[in-house]
Amino acid sequence: MQIRDLPYPDPGVPDTRSGFRFLVWLGLGQLGGQFKSLAWGMLHFVSVMALPYGVGFAVQAVVERSGSRLALAGGLIALATVGIAFGDTMLHRTAVTNWITAAARVQQLLARRTAELGSALTRRVAAGEVVAVSTGDVEKIGWFVEAVSRFLAAALTIVVVVVALLFYQPALGVVVAIGVPVLALGVLPLLPRATRLADVQREKAGKATELASDTVAGLRVLRGIGGEELFLRRYRRASQEVRRAAVRSARMWSLITALQVLLPGLLLIFVVWYGIGLVGDSRIEVGELVTVYSAVMLLTYPLRHFEEIAMAYSFSRPSARRAARVLALERPSGGSGDASGDVPAGDLYDPASGLLAPAGALTAVVCGDPDEAGLLAERLGGHAPDAEGLPSVLLGGVALDERPRDVARGVVLVQDKDPVLLSGSLTELLDVPASGAVSAADALAAAECGDVLDALAQAALDGDPMGAQITERGRSLSGGQRQRLALARSLVADPDVLVLDEPTSAVDSHTEARIAEGVRALRSGRTTVVFTSSPLMLDRADRVVLVREGEVAAVGVHRELLHKEPRYREVVTRETEDTEVPLTGHLSPQPNGRRDQQLTDAGIDIEETA
Repeated sequence: MQIRDLPYPDPGVPDTRSGFRFLVWLGLGQLGGQFKSLAWGMLHFVSVMALPYGVGFAVQAVVERSGSRLALAGGLIALATVGIAFGDTMLHRTAVTNWITAAARVQQLLARRTAELGSALTRRVAAGEVVAVSTGDVEKIGWFVEAVSRFLAAALTIVVVVVALLFYQPALGVVVAIGVPVLALGVLPLLPRATRLADVQREKAGKATELASDTVAGLRVLRGIGGEELFLRRYRRASQEVRRAAVRSARMWSLITALQVLLPGLLLIFVVWYGIGLVGDSRIEVGELVTVYSAVMLLTYPLRHFEEIAMAYSFSRPSARRAARVLALERPSGGSGDASGDVPAGDLYDPASGLLAPAGALTAVVCGDPDEAGLLAERLGGHAPDAEGLPSVLLGGVALDERPRDVARGVVLVQDKDPVLLSGSLTELLDVPASGAVSAADALAAAECGDVLDALAQAALDGDPMGAQITERGRSLSGGQRQRLALARSLVADPDVLVLDEPTSAVDSHTEARIAEGVRALRSGRTTVVFTSSPLMLDRADRVVLVREGEVAAVGVHRELLHKEPRYREVVTRETEDTEVPLTGHLSPQPNGRRDQQLTDAGIDIEETA
């Protein structure tokens, strides 16, 4: 796999049983790239270690006053230099390729899992953790995958050099053979503590990232309640904890690095001291001592890769563990039926709650608990996080959750209470997979987006609102404008079943009434489920269902339930037992004329309540 061939046609099925198994799975998936990196690494390191032999050969040639041997030594050094340059270039090329392809594979896997889980992902894993995994963690995982081949090349080179020294000069070779394992394993007792400190740092950094992500997402609310300073202090404390953990981790790694310098230095001093004695006894030549000395000195280069692989594993292990935890999440499913083919049209039915949305009708669902409404809305789309063990939602008598994701989501569209607007033009925002039966203009009109178009036209250079740029998450728009654009996007898609969770909670009552009429007209003959407690929306529904504690408590039409069902009236009008006149949730102390108008909008006969 080359970088130009990315992304992968199929990133595969990862082993998510543990972080270590996930790293092994990634490495095995890139064996071709790993062997290339290993081969170029061997060329590079062996060329580096060939220099001492060339230098020693040249010194001995000068001692013996042999021009031919000196020329041969020069050729050997030149050849080693070419091998170093070419091997290092290709090693860097293949190592970076392994790094990027591993990171790209992880990103593809995360993107695929995110698409499968949808909005249920952030209910099961903090949004900040998902951000941390898909950014910094991906790089650290890629670092370990590419470092493995360079470490193996360095380790094999060290073995080759030690064996060669044993044959070249046994007396000094034995010293090197004993000393090198001590160099390689001397820092081993420090690695567990260094790993623990690195894990603590990563954990605290992840929590700080989650806090920052959540703070940014709720910045508008924080400003509204004056909570910026509170969250700033929290983030300052979290960042200071990350700094202290990073300093502790850095101290330990600096100690390991110092030992990596000290121990080879001690070995080098002993080799020189012992070798000088051997030269004085005429047991070895000066050139041989220079060769062994140079070899030991250059061994510190491949030995550094032992430290790097330890650091790479220490930093990538918690990252791999978090990535594996996210990738291990499964899309819940239940029910029975053939898992292939199209989902037939028909009634939408949830056996767990008893909720029935007849085909082609506008069904309004009233829940006393907003969280319960959100979970039920997601469940109707086939991807609620708490659906394990519950019977599947049925559409036309067929289990929805067991259908392929693209089939199920092509039939049922769920818009939650806090839809996200991506940055781009309005045309791009409305360019979604759709049936083609509903135009953008019709959807915008039904969602009462006239004032939004006027505002975008003023911001556009050419006065065309469709080409106006919408900032990330629509932050340049008001809450009501964002909500209406999101509704228009859902209407353009024109799915067989549209589930809306509080689609008009951020608009005024007059706009809400027109939206209710627009949605009803545009979705005529299509199955629509609206979770709401607004009397204006409820009064336009063909069927109203009251859900309490996860089960259907009453079914009817708005005006009938308002007068006959106290539990329904309690949710819709916020009525208590001591209240003599039922008031809507929109009412507040105001002149009688306006209150009468809102009672009429709520479907309450003023004469009956008088």
